[in-house]
Amino acid sequence: MIVFLNGTSSSGKSSLAGELLAVLDAPWFHMSVDAFHAMRSRPELTPDQLHVTLGKTWRGFHRAVAGMAAAGNNVVVDHVLSEPWRLHDCLDLFAPRDVVLVGVHCPLPELERRERARGDRPEGLAARQFDRVHAHGVYDVECDTSRASPLECAHLIRDFLPHRPSPTAFERMRRD
Repeated sequence: MIVFLNGTSSSGKSSLAGELLAVLDAPWFHMSVDAFHAMRSRPELTPDQLHVTLGKTWRGFHRAVAGMAAAGNNVVVDHVLSEPWRLHDCLDLFAPRDVVLVGVHCPLPELERRERARGDRPEGLAARQFDRVHAHGVYDVECDTSRASPLECAHLIRDFLPHRPSPTAFERMRRD
């Protein structure tokens, strides 16, 4: 199974993923695109080279997640669907019945406050992603990290898993 957390930068996905690992019964793996980006060396790249490199990183990340799930592992994915091709790539790769798509929401002022407090993100990143990350509009379950703690959101998702809808959000989007 894949629990797919989608939200902007600084929305609380990584904190939520950590709490999910603590409250879920079976073994689960947290796979974050940030971890994949951190594995990359940092040579000087032109903007065009960086764009190509980032695209290959995202595609590789998607294939790594698909491989872990295909091998029978449960995966919590920490993702940002701010570009339509990312969603389409995942829809092509993942078994849609096995994906629980979670919308991780947070109001923009709180995202901006968190981004400033973190200090490790480009200024305005969450604002640039805000209108695009949830544009597909379909989720199995949603949470607002400005209203609920990561642990409360993890319990909401854990309690939802045995009652997954049919068809799932991924099944509906793949069909449409």
